[in-house]
Amino acid sequence: MSQDDDRNAPLPRMEREAALKWARGYTAHLADVAGVETIASTAKTHFEDCIGANGEVAEDGRYSLFYYINSPAPSTDHTRIVRTLRTELTKRGYEITSYREFKSAYESSALSARSKKDDYVVEADTVGDGKDKPQRFSFAVRTPCMLPPGAKQQQF
Repeated sequence: MSQDDDRNAPLPRMEREAALKWARGYTAHLADVAGVETIASTAKTHFEDCIGANGEVAEDGRYSLFYYINSPAPSTDHTRIVRTLRTELTKRGYEITSYREFKSAYESSALSARSKKDDYVVEADTVGDGKDKPQRFSFAVRTPCMLPPGAKQQQF
């Protein structure tokens, strides 16, 4: 039964540091699949509270992680990157939840996919406007709500 079906279903368990290690590794893998480098200084980590459908926030240590890192890949490569990732993620059992290619003032692309197996989300898109902020390509992952090992899961 998924968390959507039962708000008290057991949450996946993982230490925050292990989740961060996975996020770093998976975004590096995505960049490798796309054939591009990343810029370590652009990496951002956000551990967030899990908020329930009615605004409830548990006090049992549960969290979700949003992590991203940018690539200096030129905008002319962004469409190729999202097409490559769309193919790879589909093979790995992800459902593509949004996909766009833009060719306006500058080229940009965006992709979002959710793992059918464990609810992890992958996002990849053009960031920056190319004027005030350099245009780069971002690789991001979001974990589902997780609980540290050993913590007792609060019930609602």
